Amino acid sequence: MGGGQEQEGEGGKKAGKDAGEHSVEVDVTLDELAEILGEELALPDIQNRGKSRLKNTKDRYVGIRRVGPDSLLHFRRTYREALKRMIASKTFVPNNPSVVPVPEDKRFRSWKTQTEPAANAVIIYMMDVSGSMGDEQKEIVRIESFWLDTWLSRQYKGIESRYIIHDATAREVDRETFFHTRESGGTMISSAYKLCSQLIDDHFSPDEWNIYPFHFSDGDNWSMDDTLACVDLLRTKLLPRVNMFAYGQVESPYGSGQFIKDLREHLGQDERVVTSEIRDKEAIMNSIKDFLGKGK
Repeated sequence: MGGGQEQEGEGGKKAGKDAGEHSVEVDVTLDELAEILGEELALPDIQNRGKSRLKNTKDRYVGIRRVGPDSLLHFRRTYREALKRMIASKTFVPNNPSVVPVPEDKRFRSWKTQTEPAANAVIIYMMDVSGSMGDEQKEIVRIESFWLDTWLSRQYKGIESRYIIHDATAREVDRETFFHTRESGGTMISSAYKLCSQLIDDHFSPDEWNIYPFHFSDGDNWSMDDTLACVDLLRTKLLPRVNMFAYGQVESPYGSGQFIKDLREHLGQDERVVTSEIRDKEAIMNSIKDFLGKGK
């Protein structure tokens, strides 16, 4: 009994007498997260530019009628009618103000189903999955895409996400494949921009959709010729049809970082093009503000 020795707890760690760290778990909805994000980064609400292909139906109360189910009884109007009747018939006693409605006094809400446009948007994520984009870079993109999805989902009730990966060629994939694919080939960014343009052609009319392409890479591209092809695709195919085009360059020990410089040189004056350098995870919030801070 009394040896005075500290006893080890689970995992081989000795039990101590100092207070430990405490955490409190709080349930927060994605909408609340988006609100926190918007307040923290002072993000403006987004201006809808699509014609809203999607429709919502809502039941709205549009008036008062004399018949209806008890579930739609309008108590205030019913008692008002009863009071008017009793005053007119001189049965209302001010010293004993009791109002008793009769069936003729009853008033009911009338309602109508109305169809309203629902703003809709598509986020087209593109990412370089060539050998120079490692797990750390993809994790940064994954975290940033979560916050982008969260904010845009709060702005638009009808939202879709599509995913394009590329090295020397591009293909559309699902979300899981998007974040867990790594290729060993080179990089031709224009292949992703061509496929993005084709997706818009086939599925997302700019008259009906708010379109947000987000491209992430480490700044490597196959050649200057391909970079110029990207600039041409942006000018002629993408920018005329999208709300904004966002390019996020994730710092990598293997990437040249050149592409963002070329974009800024050729398209730096175009307000539809937003670029951001993401050096590490600490830079994610500033990058989101770069992308969403103009409310487009």
